[in-house]
Amino acid sequence: MLIITMVWLMKVFVFVTLVSLVFVITESAPESALITKLPGFEGTFPSKHYSGYVTIDKDHGKNLWYYFVESEKDPSKDPVVLWLNGGPGCSSMDGFVYEHGPFNFELPKKNNSLPLLHLNPYSWSKVSNIIYLDSPVGVGFSYSNNISDYITGDTKTAVDSHAFLLKWFQMFPEFQSNPFYISGESYAGVYVPTLASEVVKGNENGVKPALNFKGYLVGNGVADPKFDGNAFVPFAHGMGLISDELFENVTKACHGKFYELEGLECEEQYTKVSYDTDRLNIYNILEPCYHGTSLSAFDIRSLPSSLLELGKTERPLAIRKRMFGRAWPVRAPVRPGIVPSWSQLLADVSVPCIDDRVATAWLNDPAIRKAIHTKEEKEIGRWELCSGKLSFDHDAGSMIKFHRNLTLTGITICVFHIPALKPGQNLLDTR
Repeated sequence: MLIITMVWLMKVFVFVTLVSLVFVITESAPESALITKLPGFEGTFPSKHYSGYVTIDKDHGKNLWYYFVESEKDPSKDPVVLWLNGGPGCSSMDGFVYEHGPFNFELPKKNNSLPLLHLNPYSWSKVSNIIYLDSPVGVGFSYSNNISDYITGDTKTAVDSHAFLLKWFQMFPEFQSNPFYISGESYAGVYVPTLASEVVKGNENGVKPALNFKGYLVGNGVADPKFDGNAFVPFAHGMGLISDELFENVTKACHGKFYELEGLECEEQYTKVSYDTDRLNIYNILEPCYHGTSLSAFDIRSLPSSLLELGKTERPLAIRKRMFGRAWPVRAPVRPGIVPSWSQLLADVSVPCIDDRVATAWLNDPAIRKAIHTKEEKEIGRWELCSGKLSFDHDAGSMIKFHRNLTLTGITICVFHIPALKPGQNLLDTR
């Protein structure tokens, strides 16, 4: 009897062990999401790349798409960083292609060819595991089978992104203990703190998996309508764009308040400031703007004449330092309510200084889309840098209250502005 009992216990032990092994194997990075090669890149990836969809609402068929690059240093210990571009409605593949992604893109030798990819020595993946997320639904490769999901706003976007993170960390459980940070720029100045607030609340309420949330980073971001609106005149003066005399006159006439102009004298002086800065590159006053050989009336009004020749190019896939989706433009405080997209504002007129043909050509190539596990163009349409599908409501209010409240939780926060890109000053010291 004792022998039979021991044999039975041994069988149970072996069964449990096998089940545990299966669980460990399946509860790790999904092999189906692994990217094995990318057309245009020759060689071996220095770390693993994954991409795919996370369904956050099965009833609606609501899916957020991500591209994940493991750290080249020590992925088991290095932080996991979520990256969000702004808009609202701009794809985070902007950051992947043009900013800090794992590759630099070389112009093709022949027309209609794909760019050549080379490893980026300054990629953030050198020291971190980074997730590029197309958010909200309707942006980039993210989509829903229910078009009502394209009516969204700050609050809904934060809730959806939090739902994505919870499911993503379930899919990649080996990263649950890594330090986690959220980062972004431009309108992500709203995305980041509102999402951070959701993460903190989720952890406090015992939502699983618990995220090892350590802090967030916002660059050149939207913050507060009055704060942003009042920053332009001091910025213009500080950068030497207007004279001391004009600065003194407009400050006196407007009593130092430029968010809402009061009085005829204030309006007249502010008009002079606008006139002196009217032909500036609104994204970066120091950056040449690349553009085609022909310019629309909107382009001509918006580009400084000194930069027109510097930026002219006839190259079929012009790669250049672009600012759209990165820095919130000067004189554009975001007010409560529906935020119009660039496509809604400008119809068929191109945004000045914007040339995203490299990303557009690359991300719409069928071979690339297959390699990075996206839906086909016939299913969800073409990839666009910034979506025109959304009706987006800025319903979260000022971000200053979010920054203050989140600072009290003890997480690390860095909110910064690069003067050449974004008027204003640091809201917070780096902690």
